[in-house]
Amino acid sequence: MKFLDQAKIYVKSGNGGPGCVSFRREANVPMGGPNGGNGGRGGDVIVEAVDGLNTLIDFRYQQHFKAKSGTNGMGSDRTGAAGADLIIKVPAGTQILADDQETVIADLADVGATTVLAKGGIGGKGNAYFKSSTNRAPRFAQPGMPGEEFWFWLRLKLIADAGLVGLPNAGKSTFLARVTRAKPKIAGYPFTTLHPQLGVVYTAANEFVLADIPGLIEGAHDGAGLGDRFLGHIERCGVMLHLIDGNGEDPVAAYHTVRHELEAYGYGLETKQEIVALNKSDLLDDETIAWHRAALSEAAGADVTVISGGTGAGIDALLKQMLEMITAWRAGDEEAMEVAAP
Repeated sequence: MKFLDQAKIYVKSGNGGPGCVSFRREANVPMGGPNGGNGGRGGDVIVEAVDGLNTLIDFRYQQHFKAKSGTNGMGSDRTGAAGADLIIKVPAGTQILADDQETVIADLADVGATTVLAKGGIGGKGNAYFKSSTNRAPRFAQPGMPGEEFWFWLRLKLIADAGLVGLPNAGKSTFLARVTRAKPKIAGYPFTTLHPQLGVVYTAANEFVLADIPGLIEGAHDGAGLGDRFLGHIERCGVMLHLIDGNGEDPVAAYHTVRHELEAYGYGLETKQEIVALNKSDLLDDETIAWHRAALSEAAGADVTVISGGTGAGIDALLKQMLEMITAWRAGDEEAMEVAAP
């Protein structure tokens, strides 16, 4: 299924049904009073976060959503039926924004979360409602109130325990394919990954969800490359795994580039617990590994893990460390996360 993390939709709630003008007319009651019922209420448009979805692709083919209108009131003081609510199902982690794409209307981070986007119109009053001591036979009724209509933007931010960040061609997709059952496209050129990928890591009889986003480049927070569009997918992660290409031209400069983009983007990314891993160690000799590791440790202010996504070297220990930090994050134990950090 193709991944889509942003969509624009139009919603309209149901109109209220009009009230009824009616009078009681029976053989033995020739001058009965008004008995017109009220119109039914229009249906609401509701958005619900559900399990089992991880893309907004369905909204590419359907952008307009309209709830049912209420039915007319009827004689004998019968109220019209209310219009059925329309429930729009979205993946957990979906934000609903106003048409300006900045104002957040709702953040459906958890499965089962709901919000009403448009309330149905109120049904009109029938003529029985307007009967009074001075107007015994009103011959008018209210029309139903119109429903609300809006344009909204849906923006999906993936729900994952850990996020993979790094420059293009740092080996993120190779790492994801090795530790999960995900099958991302892997190639020896930058920007092979064009869409976020999710995978479930199984380790030590536990599991956690890992998200891989397209590689970042300088200026990503301002929209350069693909980073600005997808940095939001790691906002909800508890831990970031920062992969550095050990075979790259300058691993330390690569580290600083990504850190700068995370800090410039904001939204708490710069404060998340980070594991720095020197990748592609199978392409380096021991002396080069030691030199890069020392330089990166100084730049990051923490120990650096050495791994190879291609051969699997060092990955078991790294996953154990990630699991410890994620477990602490899930429990809200910040001190334990710091102890588990490299």
